[in-house]
Parts: sequence; C-alpha cells; structure tokens
Amino acid sequence: MRKRLFGKSAAVTAAASLLAVTALAGCSQKGENSSADGGGEDGKPVKVKVFKSHMGVGSIPDSNNAHVKYVAEKTGVEYQLVTTPPGSEPTEALNLMIASNELPDILRPIGGVEQTLIKQGGALPLDDLLPKYAPNVWKNIPKEAWDIVRSASSDGHIYYVPKVFLVPERAPMIRKDWLEKVGMTMPKTAEEYKEVLKAFRDKDPNGNGKKDELPTSGREFGKWMDHLFGMYGVAMWEGSPEWDLYDGKIQYAGVTKNMKGAIGFIRELYAEKLLDNETFLNKGDVWTAKINNNLVGSWYHLPANLRDRLTAMQKGAPEAYVVGMPVPKVNGFEGFVTMKSMGEPEWVIPTSAKDKAPAALKLLDFFYDSNNEEFVRFGIEGLQHKVVDGKKVLLPPEDSRPLALGMRNLTTKEDMDLRIKETIPENMQKMVQDIFVVSTADARRIAGDGLPSQVYEGFPDIQSHKLFQEYLTKIAIGEWPLDKFDEFVDRWKKAGGDTVTKRVEEWYAKVKK
Repeated sequence: MRKRLFGKSAAVTAAASLLAVTALAGCSQKGENSSADGGGEDGKPVKVKVFKSHMGVGSIPDSNNAHVKYVAEKTGVEYQLVTTPPGSEPTEALNLMIASNELPDILRPIGGVEQTLIKQGGALPLDDLLPKYAPNVWKNIPKEAWDIVRSASSDGHIYYVPKVFLVPERAPMIRKDWLEKVGMTMPKTAEEYKEVLKAFRDKDPNGNGKKDELPTSGREFGKWMDHLFGMYGVAMWEGSPEWDLYDGKIQYAGVTKNMKGAIGFIRELYAEKLLDNETFLNKGDVWTAKINNNLVGSWYHLPANLRDRLTAMQKGAPEAYVVGMPVPKVNGFEGFVTMKSMGEPEWVIPTSAKDKAPAALKLLDFFYDSNNEEFVRFGIEGLQHKVVDGKKVLLPPEDSRPLALGMRNLTTKEDMDLRIKETIPENMQKMVQDIFVVSTADARRIAGDGLPSQVYEGFPDIQSHKLFQEYLTKIAIGEWPLDKFDEFVDRWKKAGGDTVTKRVEEWYAKVKK
C-alpha cells in the first residue's frame, strides 16, 4: 500500500526550477502587440496567457470564443487560458513550465512556487503597477491583506495579488433526508455523530436494499475530511495541518495532542466502516461521484459549489436535502471550522512577462470592477447561462462546453449573499444560505492565516506534509498503532520542524505587531 500512496514523483527537481527562474528573470517576453497601457499598438488585443489549475469540467476556449471576445472588447486584452494536462499534478506541471522557460504572463501559483520566483528574481514587484493598471484590485483588497503579502518577502514588496475570502469557504455537511429516514436528529457530540454514522451504515437510508452507503468519506492522503479533525480543534485546510495557537503559542497542528486525538477517532471510524475504507485511495473525481450518486451521508466541502452536486443527487434521489452540520463537541477540545481569510497567493506576474504586465493587470482589474459583476457571474448566454422566465440561470458544466476565465477571488458576506441569490436556483437558495449560517457560527480564523511558504525553505517534505500523510494513513487504516504518532512528532521535529517553527514564530511576531 505504501508504494501506491507514497510513490516517488516524476516532478522536475527544485534545483532545475531555480536555475530556470534565474534565467527567466533576466529575459523578457515582449508581446508582438504589447504596449505600455495594456492595449495593442496595432489596434489588436494584447494576448495574455493565464495559467490556472483545477479548472474543472470543460474545454479550453480559443480566440473565437464569445467570452474571450467580450473581455477583449472591454479591456483590449485577449486571454489565452492555460491549464495542466489531464492527469498531471499541478505543482509538477508548473515547475515544468519554469524549467522549460515557458512561463505564462500571469499565473495562479501552487505549492509555494511564488516563493521560488520571488527569491530568484522571477516575480515582478507590483507595488507601483497595481494602483496604475489595476485600481479596482488595489482599492478592494483590504490593507491588512497587502501587509500580509509584504511580510512574505524579505524586501517588503508586493509580489502577488492575494486571495481574500471574508466568509467561511468550507463547511461540514450532512444529508438531512438521511437523518430523517434513519430516525436521527442532528448530532451535537462526537458520540452522537458516531451513532448517526452507524445508522447510515446499517439502516439503508438510500432505500435500495444494497446497504452500500458510506457514512462519511474523504480523499487520498486524508484530504477533504476536515470535519473529523475540526472536532478536536485541529486547524486543517483540505487535509493539510495548518499553524494555529496551541498552549498559547503558534504551532504546527499536525504535532499537537489535538491531532493525536483526531487520528484516534478517525482510526475508530475506519475500523468500524463508518469512514469510507477507500478514503485514502479516492481520487477527486471518484470521491465526487460517490457523493453525487447518493452514497455518502456526511462530508466536508464548499457549500458555494453545492448547486451542481445537488442537481446530480436529485436525479437519483429527488428528496435529497443537504444541511450544514455544527461541529460535534468533544470533551477537552474546542472544535471549529478552519478559516483562512487573506494572504494566500492568488496571482503572480513573472519578471519574464514584464512587458505584458500592464495588460495582465488590466485583465485582472476587469474582474474586480463592480461594473462587470453581472458578466463575471453569468458570462455569455448560451455558453455560461440561459434565460428562463426572464432570469439568467447558470448552465451545468460539460466536457464539450468551453470554460470561462474567472480571476476575482475576493468575497465578502455581501458578495456571497448576492452570489447565492443570482446563481443558485430558488429551490436551493435557503439550503445554501443555512449552511453558511451554520459554518459561520463555527468558523474561526487561524493564527497562521497568510503564512508565507518561505518559512519552509530547505524543508520541502515539511512543506508538502508527506511525513504527516504517511503516518496518518498507516495509523488510520490500522497498519500502525496510534502510539506511532509520538514517533512522527519526534521525526518531524528532527527533520526540520523545529527550525520551521522558529521561522513561523518570527513571522507571527512581525505580522501581529
């Protein structure tokens, strides 16, 4: 099993990436149509390559696409969407772009690549460019977020545009219709939650006679099951331990007593088949299919994305209804939903694309301009939405339908309320709103929000959580005893954890002044 879960990657080495970035920093990709203000000198739109991974279902649009043309008409910039090849690992794909001197003009960084670019002079400082070419981005992102971005570089410059999400993004969710079918109420404690999961396992809430229900489920490496960790006060983000305050000081949640308690609980669930026994093998599409096909009773994900998921569920179970689950209480621990509001890198412009920076920022600014909000949400009729009874309704994603670029990642409560009202079908709106109410009540912004990846320099295995993932998996599936967790803590500290912790403490002291 270890070979399958933790086999060696074919990634481009970090050294190769660093060398390539150094070379890139000294060269420029002056576009054939580029000009200082972001418009084409020959009257044609400036072509800007935009890299995003995790684009979801859909095809890549070409220059004849109506969405591409509309944005070009408004901005003078024609976006060319670049994403990872099918089946590839996003971090590896981006490192390959760096090593092969094929960086896009603006990119969403993954796996700390923004720090690689910053340190090697491969990231363009944006302090002066943002107010000039992206005034809506500059004014809409809070000063606190820009200050966190400055803390991520040794020279205090702004090298990336941050993501800002002022409402909880993620939430524990549970099938209300399943609760009703098995005669249970919303669990308030870990013990009650376990009894609910047993009922999901044994009482056939699907009513198909197969008893193939999965009470709760997660994905490979223990991702997307944060509700099981959050009950124990563990700061987790999509299955990776974060940094938060424990015993009055900032610590890596992965080595705390809270984590040991959570893993012990997960181990129990796995042994009793209350946790999907394929959890540590589930690829994202497999896991999603299980939920969509009405096999999973409780999970953790993005309530804002529930529309397509629920639409799929109701094809096989018309009565399917999803609600937010308050974090079940555990004696001795203070549970919460992890919230990261600001500071995460969202957009970086490589130094090699300096001449196209005005155009790239002008493109980005289009998505932050309130005058374009309706277009950003609904796109083009026939491609991204249809009109039903005079109201725009988003179309479900399809493999053959071209994707539409979205670049704005700043969300307030007002933004989310409007998004729900205008993009969620009326029969689902209350459901989604109620989930946000529940998750907001349990959400807490962690101390490590905005922590720059540079604290991991020289310790890639600490940054990737590989050691944690191995111990979590083998302990959870029963291959190793729970006491092996103490061995993990010792190994983590000796492998660079203590050094990284000192760096995190220094960063925290600086940003909290």
